[in-house]
Amino acid sequence: MAFPPLLRLLSFLLALTLTLNLGACSAPANPDQLALSILSDPKTFNAVLSQESPNIFGLTYEGLIRENPLTGVKEPALAESWQISEDAKTITFTLRENLRWSDGEPLTIEDVLFSYNELYLNPKIPNNYRDSLRVGKSGAFPQIKGQGERQIVFTINEPFAPFLDGAELPILPAHILRPTAEKLDPQGNPQFLTVWGTDTPPEEIVVNGAYRLVSYLPSQRLIFEKNPRYWRQDAQGQALPHIPRVIWAIVESTDTALLQFRSGGLDSLAVSPESFSLLKQEEKRGNFTIYNGGPAYGSNFLTFNLNQGRRDGKPLVDPVKAKWFNDLNFRQAIAYGVDRERMVNNIFRGLGEPQNSPVSVQSPFYDRSLRGYPYDPQKARALLAQSGFYLNPQGELLDKENNPVRFTLHTNAGNKIREAMGAQVQEDLGKLGIRVDFSPLNFGVLVDKLSNSLEWEAVILGLTGGNDPHAPNIWYTDGNLHVFNQQPRAGSPPLPGQKVYPWEEKIAALALAGSQVLDLPRRKEIYNQFQQEVETSLPFIYLVNAYSLGAVRNRFCGIEYSALGGAFWNLEEIQLCP
Repeated sequence: MAFPPLLRLLSFLLALTLTLNLGACSAPANPDQLALSILSDPKTFNAVLSQESPNIFGLTYEGLIRENPLTGVKEPALAESWQISEDAKTITFTLRENLRWSDGEPLTIEDVLFSYNELYLNPKIPNNYRDSLRVGKSGAFPQIKGQGERQIVFTINEPFAPFLDGAELPILPAHILRPTAEKLDPQGNPQFLTVWGTDTPPEEIVVNGAYRLVSYLPSQRLIFEKNPRYWRQDAQGQALPHIPRVIWAIVESTDTALLQFRSGGLDSLAVSPESFSLLKQEEKRGNFTIYNGGPAYGSNFLTFNLNQGRRDGKPLVDPVKAKWFNDLNFRQAIAYGVDRERMVNNIFRGLGEPQNSPVSVQSPFYDRSLRGYPYDPQKARALLAQSGFYLNPQGELLDKENNPVRFTLHTNAGNKIREAMGAQVQEDLGKLGIRVDFSPLNFGVLVDKLSNSLEWEAVILGLTGGNDPHAPNIWYTDGNLHVFNQQPRAGSPPLPGQKVYPWEEKIAALALAGSQVLDLPRRKEIYNQFQQEVETSLPFIYLVNAYSLGAVRNRFCGIEYSALGGAFWNLEEIQLCP
């Protein structure tokens, strides 16, 4: 779904020795299961606190509605229907009858009200969803109240185009979690902040989705089984999902995952550009199909830390480097200095295209007039010269104070594509006389730098995307994913010296304006202006948009591959072929 974007920093630690019937064999030992892989252990089993993608919650929880990734249309989930008032300020959802949690307790409007009012909207519970519920210019949150036994009423103070997206958030069980939200720890924080970590016994986690977690062995696997109290049925009245068991193998690298898939231990694989040719030759023998969903939703980009704040008197970024990073000529020179076409051809093997915008190419809001920054080292050098940079006799780039231009670039270790992109950036910028110290980091360490310490210089990241460009977590200046000039977490003291730049405020204002207009052509016009300002100011230097490729065993019927949802977005309906 398009809302809310989550960090797509997918380097995960994986184990080679998989002992869950996924070994080197021509077919899975258990034919009644779906075996997939992820790259690292999950960080939490708490849906509200999650900041990673993928996560388990698409299997274990549902919201009131969901988005069909093929059509972009909102469809009923826990709510059987909804009505929007004529002034577009009220949505009334009607909950399905006889819904149950996995522990057998009734799922009622109290669970919905608790999830929104006491979790997502609780200022003491930082989460990636809260900012996305802010409405319009005022930034006010919706009022959410119950009406009768089955209706939930969302009321806002002004029309807001992405309003319906807010009904996609996972609903959590009040009868289990309310005490943890109400009770505070000695520091005054809700105990909820530490509940349902990955050390929680799976049987204690109560869900409403198609599957429930039944086993987790760190660095090895997660096992999900069909939730017998899931509400959905097929046209014949048969309880869904059809596939009774799902395995997530934790594999230490994409190379290992490829070996597992080729040996028959995995049922599906995200196909990387480097493995496409090999797998294409094996489609028939391996009895699988490679699906191409076109340009993937989301983004890959290089960004600099523009934060000029200090903590305990120490600058987050060396002031010399902060001056470079905050120089628009410098950022534009970097953009012209990276050869994206070479990335497409060498790293993505032609299975991608240069990326120019935070809005996905497949979105109706994508601005096709964007020019981007085609590789032009001569223009890059001219921009650097305008800001006083020059080359010394050794070919090293120096600033006008004679400081050598050198910075550290991070990405998430284990992601081969991003590691290759970082290596090429290092090489390309070296041709401009810039020394880049490329240092991939463990996922957890990287996230801590971006979210907590805020001490980093440059990074290659990715963010998920969707059809609707509304992404306040990224573009509002106080957004939780506003990484290039991140404000401290809620409850932390402000950073002396931190600045919000005029161009930054302009982008935020356009992002806000696009959400306030219901007329589609006018929305597109505003989002075109938004994309053009992002292209000019370069908070993110966009790199390459890969094609969405997925290989799936032919023993699964009902696959409707989508760049937005992948192969198993409709997992509940997919069946094992006869």
